[in-house]
Amino acid sequence: MATLLSPKVQAQKLPYKNGTLPTEQRVKDLLGRMTVEEKVGQLSKLLGWDMYEKKGKYVGVSDKLKKAVKEQHIGLLWATLRADPWTQKTLLNGLTPTEAARATNAIQRYMLDSTRLGIPLLLSEEAPHGHMAIGATVFPTAIGQASTWNPDLIQRMASTIAQETYAVGGKNGYGPVLDLARDPRWSRTEETYGEDPYLIAQMGSAMIRGFQGEKLGQQDKIIGTLKHFVAYAAPDGGHNGESVSFGERSLRQYFLPPFERAVKSGAGSVMTAYNSIDGIPCSANPWLLKDILRKDWGFKGFVVSDLLSISGLNGGHATAATAAEAASQSIHAGLDVDLSGSGYGPNLLQAVQQGLVEPAVLDTAVARVLRMKFNLGLFDRPYVDEKLVAQKVATAQNRSVARQVARESIILLKNEQNILPLSKSLKRIAVIGPNADNGYNQLGDYTAPQAEGKVQTVLTGIRSTLGKGTQVDYVKGCAIRDTANSNIPAAVAAAEQADAVVLILGGSSARDFKTSYQATGAANVDPNTVSDMESGEGFDRVSLDMMGDQLKLMKAIRATGKPVVLVTIMGRPLNLNWAAEHIPAIVNAWYPGQEGGLAIADVLFGDYNPAGRLPISVPRSVGQLPVHYNHTKPKHHDYVEMSAKPLYAFGYGLSYSKFEYSNLQVGLTEGAADFVCTVSFDIENKGSAAGDEVAQLYVVDEVSSVVTPIMQLKQFERKTIAAGNKERYTFQLGKEDLKLWNANNVWKTEKGKFKLLIGASSDDIRLKGEMELKKDY
Repeated sequence: MATLLSPKVQAQKLPYKNGTLPTEQRVKDLLGRMTVEEKVGQLSKLLGWDMYEKKGKYVGVSDKLKKAVKEQHIGLLWATLRADPWTQKTLLNGLTPTEAARATNAIQRYMLDSTRLGIPLLLSEEAPHGHMAIGATVFPTAIGQASTWNPDLIQRMASTIAQETYAVGGKNGYGPVLDLARDPRWSRTEETYGEDPYLIAQMGSAMIRGFQGEKLGQQDKIIGTLKHFVAYAAPDGGHNGESVSFGERSLRQYFLPPFERAVKSGAGSVMTAYNSIDGIPCSANPWLLKDILRKDWGFKGFVVSDLLSISGLNGGHATAATAAEAASQSIHAGLDVDLSGSGYGPNLLQAVQQGLVEPAVLDTAVARVLRMKFNLGLFDRPYVDEKLVAQKVATAQNRSVARQVARESIILLKNEQNILPLSKSLKRIAVIGPNADNGYNQLGDYTAPQAEGKVQTVLTGIRSTLGKGTQVDYVKGCAIRDTANSNIPAAVAAAEQADAVVLILGGSSARDFKTSYQATGAANVDPNTVSDMESGEGFDRVSLDMMGDQLKLMKAIRATGKPVVLVTIMGRPLNLNWAAEHIPAIVNAWYPGQEGGLAIADVLFGDYNPAGRLPISVPRSVGQLPVHYNHTKPKHHDYVEMSAKPLYAFGYGLSYSKFEYSNLQVGLTEGAADFVCTVSFDIENKGSAAGDEVAQLYVVDEVSSVVTPIMQLKQFERKTIAAGNKERYTFQLGKEDLKLWNANNVWKTEKGKFKLLIGASSDDIRLKGEMELKKDY
């Protein structure tokens, strides 16, 4: 009788197709049916944007996909819906959100109907500050997200990104980036949460909770990919992807904890970094990928290479003689998935055939990928509902989340004589600068093309806030880098006619179609092509000075004697020394996303009281680098030419309100296995407007068996306090918060005295207490 059943009905009887069976049973069954070629293919994640074709209203699979499936048996795709100058996908030839859902459905239908085993693809998408696809909502970049000091808001943002990505067929978002940024010359500083391991850990775990929800496979949820494992953001000389020189203690105490926190929040995937550490490339480092990640932390997901990083072993790193050897090194180290398809693929197959890779090692990696596919529900629910896309992508609610993240990320650095907020009854205002009305310059790297009018620039924000009662004059003045078309006299003339000037300067990571790109997606820096781009992957700097004629423009505008507010839109800390000395008000917005202009106007005119805090120190000079606040003891002494302190310290940010700290109480209860130290205090809003205050608790370990930081952030909280009101803040510390990696290479919380410093920033301590542990933990 069974022979009369259709192939589809028979397929339903196969254990791996049976959604009622436990995942492990399904994995085992499917693995047992696969050829070696099919197993190797499951580990290949190809670039996806050529895998669909669009002809008029028709969207379907491309011949390139059919060829890749037939020849390589691929298991995953990356950035299928990505659009930018590197992929050459534009608003014209790229996909709208509904078309994107149609494309991914077509791809999954082809996999299920036209392959021997019907294994669906796992589609990974770039999603660090919004899904990098046409039509999706664009949020502030990570450095701005961290400036909110509000993990709950970042979780809400991540949940929104997940919903938009899931709606069009993506099941894996690349992000969060958990790199510890200690050298702002490095091109990708904007993609990080800054310089502090505790703040990064809080933001990263919030992103994972928002992306993934309570359980893998939930509707509107995706898995995150933690990047870049590990120590990628502190390369020698600020050179992207180059070697890193840190010992095990530094790695364990500063660089690894943000990843550990996110792994323990359930992260589904981890990406290796391009760099080597102490001579071992991260993509072939079993100590990192097996001992730390899986054995110590219990990571259950899969590890993916960064683009072409496996090829880097027999390329730039030169630790492997052949591509097959490189594949063997990576998979034996615990790297499961090859991002590109050229690191594993035929090379891994060759390595297996030559006996360089044991069958059990291959099976382990394949099982991790299959397990994730089953847990995400791909076998049971491979398609998305194309009719629901418009209700989930780029909605008014999603835009409001983007605006709130932008508002909370804005940092008031200076406000001499309370020049801010500006009055809405000004008769005439001049809006000047290269970042005043350039939508792409406020979006950051990893951003898709945007439809006309979607991005709210500072100029549109100011105009919509002031209405018709105020004349708003706009003059660009100069570009970010190009000096050929500057028109500073026109900017000065506009300033002289105005009651106040808003000057918007900084940097840009906006990719253009003139820039050429490496195979990894990093930009090639061409000295003969002067785009605005001076930040973003591949754009490492030797100085942090504002480029082009921007300083010249700033000095000319200041010389008019008019009230000037400087707004910086940038991806890394830039040199603000002259501005700090001469400009009365400075507002930093990083890259504030598509609603950034409205958020900036909200702050400039008092509709929102700023409370953003710096997640990274702003140096006075590159000669001070590294200048992070929590360097190891002893304290720095000053240089011959200047102070050793940064211009603006980690945690710094002003408000339109004044806050007073008082009534510190410290309680300690020591138990047999742990202790609880409770630190509580009051903060009163002495201003006339409601505002948020970000209280920060730093700890100093006074005497320790190994050298510890001069101070270290351990807790923080952002609360709204009404004018004239008082709020109680309470923090609790336990042994996990104060542990160190001791001289015997063991985690230990040591007895002794600890200073407790409570303040508004790392260099503005308002209350001091202490605690003494009587025993080790």
